[in-house]
Amino acid sequence: MASNTGENEQALRRILDMSRSIGLFALALHFYYYCYQAFTAWKLVSTFSDRILDQIEKTGLFSHFEKTKVICLIFLSLSLLGTKGRKEQHLKASTALRQLAIGLSVFFLSGYLLKMQIEIQLQTISYISITCLGLLMFLAGGTTISKIMRLKITGQDIFNEDNETFPQQERLIENEYSINLPGRYKLRSSVKKSWINFVNPMRGLLVLGSPGSGKTYFVIRHVLTQHIAKGFAVFLYDFKYDDLTKIAYNAWLDKEAQTKTPSSFYSINFDDLSRSHRCNPLDPGGLVDIADAAESARAILMGLNREWVKRQGDFFVESPINFLTAIIWFLKKYQNGAFCSLPHAVELMQIEHEKLFSILRSEKEIEVLINPFISAFINDANQQLEGQIASAQISMARLSSPSLYYVLSGNDFSLDINNPQDPKIVCLGNNPQKIMTYGAVISLYVTRMINQVNQKGKLKSSLIFDEFPTIFLNHIDSLIATARQNKVATTLGIQDFSQLRKDYGKEQADVIMNISGNIISGQVTGDTAKQLSERFGRILQDRTSFSVNRNDTSISHSKQLDSAIPASKIASLSSGEFVGMVADTPDEKIALKMFHAQIINDNQAIARQESAYKELPIVRKVDDSVIRANYYQIKQDVQDLVFVEMERLLNDPELAHLVISK
Repeated sequence: MASNTGENEQALRRILDMSRSIGLFALALHFYYYCYQAFTAWKLVSTFSDRILDQIEKTGLFSHFEKTKVICLIFLSLSLLGTKGRKEQHLKASTALRQLAIGLSVFFLSGYLLKMQIEIQLQTISYISITCLGLLMFLAGGTTISKIMRLKITGQDIFNEDNETFPQQERLIENEYSINLPGRYKLRSSVKKSWINFVNPMRGLLVLGSPGSGKTYFVIRHVLTQHIAKGFAVFLYDFKYDDLTKIAYNAWLDKEAQTKTPSSFYSINFDDLSRSHRCNPLDPGGLVDIADAAESARAILMGLNREWVKRQGDFFVESPINFLTAIIWFLKKYQNGAFCSLPHAVELMQIEHEKLFSILRSEKEIEVLINPFISAFINDANQQLEGQIASAQISMARLSSPSLYYVLSGNDFSLDINNPQDPKIVCLGNNPQKIMTYGAVISLYVTRMINQVNQKGKLKSSLIFDEFPTIFLNHIDSLIATARQNKVATTLGIQDFSQLRKDYGKEQADVIMNISGNIISGQVTGDTAKQLSERFGRILQDRTSFSVNRNDTSISHSKQLDSAIPASKIASLSSGEFVGMVADTPDEKIALKMFHAQIINDNQAIARQESAYKELPIVRKVDDSVIRANYYQIKQDVQDLVFVEMERLLNDPELAHLVISK
């Protein structure tokens, strides 16, 4: 093979040398024929050469003045095809073309020198010199082209965008649960329409995106409106109340007008009480056993002390939770739950220890929970007791607000949103300026709601959490894992994985991130982008490599597996541009699950809808006197409860031993 290659190169070199020689010989004949007088004066002619020249003339080679010049250029151009000059990337085609144009102009226009009335020998020398100069410039331009023409490919697709495209789902796949988002994507150099089909949202939908990436405008609002239109019972956590709540309310109005399906709409916020419904998350009917009270206590205290999330199991974390559990269960059992509400629990916790422990120990079901505190109190272990109780009392005291008490002590509706007899859409609003306080209460609402929603025999429901890390929801992974069978679709809006890890701890955050079957992400950076890129996997991509040496440029093409969507591309997504992966069902298989598309929103239609939105209705007229009256009534209820219970214990000989005195 090597010898054959060498022989081929030698043969090619001979051909090129012969072409170059023929071209130069044609040019020499041209000079000799048209400058014959000067050659005669220089005595460079002979009878033999004249005889040969006569024979050549008879062939018609000199029938036109430029004919031999053209033949010269043709053969010299052929010789340039084999030129292998050293490749230089900085050379431009314009330079080569300029050299070619000037060389050709000088080469052909030099003939006018022969028409000038000057001394014949000077005329010939000038003509030959200028013609040769033009030829040399032409050859230099051709050589320059050989140095640059093979390197032009290096300037194409410098960001590898074409290679990192892949086929995506272009067919609309819709069912009674699906969320369908229209989009467009790039495949090589063409732009195509696509559909992002979340056909099984019950496997969990994780929506990621930094602020301004468009996760609410392009994704969450469509999840909300499409599920309401399909008859889902909906729970919405609206972090920036009332942005999403207003969308939900008007979508519910449209759905009611079109289908006439009876359902109810409720919204809760703690700032505009006239437009807020009232709901008691500790309604005794929803507390089936003491485990429900324990879950409620954990939710409220974890929401108030987010750093406790990473310390679950510690003595000084579990003790306050047990203490609050005992308070809640006592209120549940007392007079059939007549005072079972979070405001009453807050006030009861503030009662002095002697009376509080005396009352609590009268309830046998919480005796196990309360005995360690009573023992510490009786044995004067005040430091330990303060560590166990004071943290809960101080945290809960932050909830002592007339507006919170007003909302938390009413019973406008229950939290079983997917009850077949009473389906509901419930919107819960937060305030970014009061995250720590409102977030804890919302955490309690969500915990109690999930316990009632995630049950068999209920309607399909959709739980949508905008800015999910701002609230605490214990065992969210269990909800996503088990609620699928109960037709519960969970949508979690998160800005970044690091935000989730900060508020929930690394282990819990990893579980949430990995257990979600559907994921859609706008612009994110850092570890989040890297983790998503690994999740999306790799695709076969074309690779071209160049090797430039002094004689030649070698180009090699290959295919190799590389990231379908690199982390750098995820970090540079535009607003409304999303990447992700969908989960399918056994009945509706989706071959092309991965996507990288620009979601198409009809901005004008959305603007028209928003301009026609109706404001949230006023639930009831509430003034400050009503709110404060309710606040003081709750305080009085607790004082009366303590007084009545202490009197009962003191006046009953069989119970008098329960009274603690120091």
